[in-house]
Amino acid sequence: MHNQFPNPHLAEALLLHAFDVQDGSHDEAHLFRIWRNVEKIASGEGGDMEILLAATLLHDCVWIDKGSSQRDMASRLAAAKAQEVLSGLSWKHDRIRQVCHAIEAHSYSAGITPISLEAEVLQDADRLDSIGFMGVARCFYVAGLRRASICDAIDPAAGNRPLDDHAFALDHFQTKLMKLGANFRTVTGARLAAKRSKDLEDFYRGMLAEVG
Repeated sequence: MHNQFPNPHLAEALLLHAFDVQDGSHDEAHLFRIWRNVEKIASGEGGDMEILLAATLLHDCVWIDKGSSQRDMASRLAAAKAQEVLSGLSWKHDRIRQVCHAIEAHSYSAGITPISLEAEVLQDADRLDSIGFMGVARCFYVAGLRRASICDAIDPAAGNRPLDDHAFALDHFQTKLMKLGANFRTVTGARLAAKRSKDLEDFYRGMLAEVG
């Protein structure tokens, strides 16, 4: 797979450390989709492509279950591991720091504001994979892994109950997915997100229409 990336020697070295745990929503196919998004966004916005490649390949290198109370630490732990990996490859401190910040800031749950172009690009690229049809597929895949229900049988839209996306996959559209489209950092990322956001919302409304 490393041949799918520019600088295949770097990609090969980093892919060895890309995951401690893999699932079907966070795997090498996910990394390749993120990289394609990075390339599209960077073509309009710019950015250091070596920094972006390293951050892309290592952004999910530490896995914490989405139901864990430590979930908001995942990107910080991934950044710490990335620092060790890149130090072992004799990267300069400043460039390691740039990669680590992009990794830390990509996470929705971490709530860290990107302060570099590369961090903005990676955050947008990762969030593109959480909306649109791929976002729908990943949402239900993760819900299935966690043995969650598709939706609440009585009140699928949560009109008269608290949202609970740990129990119901459809609730995750309201708690997170449909919020993402309004918070893209780059002009190019926002443009790419517009159609995917509409596709996501159309699916949600269609599901509600079917289940009543």
